[in-house]
Amino acid sequence: MLSSWLHLLALTVYLGFLNGLWAIFLPSLAGIKNQETRAKLLVRGLKLYNPLQCGALGVLVISGAFQLTALKAAYRELFIREFGGRLGLKLGLSFVLIILSTYQTMGVAHRFVRRYEGEERTTPQDVELLVRRLRSSTPAILFVALLTSLAGIWLRK
Repeated sequence: MLSSWLHLLALTVYLGFLNGLWAIFLPSLAGIKNQETRAKLLVRGLKLYNPLQCGALGVLVISGAFQLTALKAAYRELFIREFGGRLGLKLGLSFVLIILSTYQTMGVAHRFVRRYEGEERTTPQDVELLVRRLRSSTPAILFVALLTSLAGIWLRK
């Protein structure tokens, strides 16, 4: 029961941060005209976003695995026949979600933060490219997260 609540809490945090990034944080950057202030705000926000999004996704994966282990123990040899196809879909979607989320946090956002904090020169074009990548990847991640959540609900029925 605790793992179910932990899973739900992690899902809420994960989706909340994704929605906050897409609907609140990125649009608020458009109102800032000074490029240095914009880059500083972006770095400050991403330093909070990156570990929380990765951590919430990690808790989702681990708590989901615990729930799956309990389900497998309850069904024993009927497990594959009852849940095989649905589980395959859920695991496939989970894999895509992990890849997309890792790309966004580590491949795009974290790399920019490291460059900025390493005092490498960042141009306004770098900031625009980062914002454009975050703005385009977040809806895709939200869509896959929704499909994965629906597959999880389908798996439980």
